[in-house]
Amino acid sequence: MPAKTKQKPRKSTAASAGPQIVSPKTANPKTAKAKIVNPKTVKKTRILASSALPAPNAPRRTAKLNFAVCILLALTTFAVYFRATGNPFVNYDDQAYVVENAQVQQGLTAATFRWAFTSTYASNWHPLTWLSHALDCQLFGLNPAGHHLTSLLLHIFSVVILFLILTRATGSTWRSLMVAALFALHPINVESVAWVAERKNVLSMFFLLLTLGAYGWYARRPNVRRYVVPLVLFALALAAKPMVVTLPFLLLLVDFWPLQRVLGGRAASEAFPVRQFPLSRLALEKLPFLLLSAASSVITVVAQRSVISTNEHLPFLSRLANATYAYSMYIAKTLWPAYLASFYPYEGLRLAPWKVLLFVLFLAGITAWVWRERSHLYLPVGWLWFLGSLVPMIGLVQVGDQAMADRYAYLPLLGIFCMVVWGLADLREKDLREKKRFSLRTSAALAGIALAVLSFLTWRQIGIWRSSYDLWSHALEVTRDNYMAEDYVGTSLLVQQFEATGQRYSAEALVHFQNAVRINPQDPISHLNLGADLQEHGRLQEALQQYQTVLDLTQDPHLLVKTFIDLGAVSHQLGDFAGARRYDLAALKMEQGNVVAFENLGKLAMDERIQELTVAAATAPSATAYLQLGQLQQAAEHIPAARVSYQQALKLDPQMAEARRALDALQ
Repeated sequence: MPAKTKQKPRKSTAASAGPQIVSPKTANPKTAKAKIVNPKTVKKTRILASSALPAPNAPRRTAKLNFAVCILLALTTFAVYFRATGNPFVNYDDQAYVVENAQVQQGLTAATFRWAFTSTYASNWHPLTWLSHALDCQLFGLNPAGHHLTSLLLHIFSVVILFLILTRATGSTWRSLMVAALFALHPINVESVAWVAERKNVLSMFFLLLTLGAYGWYARRPNVRRYVVPLVLFALALAAKPMVVTLPFLLLLVDFWPLQRVLGGRAASEAFPVRQFPLSRLALEKLPFLLLSAASSVITVVAQRSVISTNEHLPFLSRLANATYAYSMYIAKTLWPAYLASFYPYEGLRLAPWKVLLFVLFLAGITAWVWRERSHLYLPVGWLWFLGSLVPMIGLVQVGDQAMADRYAYLPLLGIFCMVVWGLADLREKDLREKKRFSLRTSAALAGIALAVLSFLTWRQIGIWRSSYDLWSHALEVTRDNYMAEDYVGTSLLVQQFEATGQRYSAEALVHFQNAVRINPQDPISHLNLGADLQEHGRLQEALQQYQTVLDLTQDPHLLVKTFIDLGAVSHQLGDFAGARRYDLAALKMEQGNVVAFENLGKLAMDERIQELTVAAATAPSATAYLQLGQLQQAAEHIPAARVSYQQALKLDPQMAEARRALDALQ
């Protein structure tokens, strides 16, 4: 038997084999057994671990990327919209909001603050908007470039805030960039930005997005102090324009996606982890927001009571039909932004039943598809955002005469943009997994082409606002039976005629006013403008009839005051001094301190005195009587009549030096 040899203790190979992987359960050095691991396995494990965790500098790189995207969005939006700063004020509400608004033109004074918070002028209560216009007047006067610049900056801020909200909540930089770019550059938003009177739209959107950002901040760590911030910001948004009254509903949608705060639904978001709560608790959380919305709605109804159409004028079925038309057309104009107009004639009363059915089927089809694909939460959330945020402007409670308006889509289309961008991005990812048809470079190129086309269309649409005439002529071209466009084209032609020749009438404008009255005999403004042009043409009795029609059609105080003044003027021309006085006094009763009515009463008193002196001079002719009559006629700017009176005085007394000097002065 061979002798046993004493074996040397085996050296540990741990140093050569690589680090030992020790289970936490056997971490006790006395009991743990050494486990030798293949170095290749260790290297692979390290690689997998490093790919699952963010790199140490990832937050810094993300912040730099987001900052660069914000700069890119801001510069691109500014470059496309800068053309608007060269546009003038237009004859569509800009007068009421700025050009002819004495309160706003005072700037930020104590009187302006009082007026802004207590007035329902222009059928709206939006004090923050009035103060915004007042600040512009204080900074820029009536230079439209400054007013346009403010609206543009507000739009840019909203674009950047929207991007930051989406990228923070979803963790997706490029999808958020695309949504923000669509919002920034889509031509349907031109009306909100390029129209000075729509400052209320961009201002309320700015505060609404701040509200959403603050709400996300609150959701990360719910407490009373954080809750108050979005509540205050929402109040400011309502004070800019009440279109945002649907925010409590929108916040519930945001709880589903992208915040995923609803307990029992999806797991908490990895990109933006927040604590989840039952849906009933989240609904109760919106109650203070709902109370603010209710208060704003009541104030708005009171302010707009004179322009809200009743069932007598627009039956509910007609309003419902128009709503289906408007919803469908907003989607159509989003996907194919053509034939955009400053005013779309009301369609509810003239839609054929088969068209209404087609619109209903279109909307129902989208709804069914969204329900089928509801596992992609952005689809039902985006669709309900679009449908719900449009409810105040869809015409179920009709305010004004429009079927729809581009400015009404400013907020609702955010839902459609998210649906389109996230949906296409998911399709691309699925395609890459299955067919590998579209590379990242191809997708980016297609997105860039789409944004370039939208930018061009937006730039071109801004050019339509370069004058009132261009704005409304374009509306006539892209719509049918547009009485509003006919009326405003006529008004623009009158202004151009006066600036060029000093004439206050135009045969071409008269045709447009007549077209407006023919298309919509119930529109008081069309009758008012037709009457004014007829009056300037010397067709006084016809003008009188048009003014009387206006009194039968409207209860709007501003229109009534203007109509009373015009009735007083035409009655004065017809020699009906008693009627003229009655109408001017009626205007003063409705609007105390109206300068035009005061001036007309002064002229009326002078003309009545002229009439008395004319009768007296004819009854008992004398040089003195005709001298006094001529002086009064000259003061009233009746120059030809004054010349005749001075000549008559000299005929009766050739030596009257005062009459001679007066006549020489006139000649």
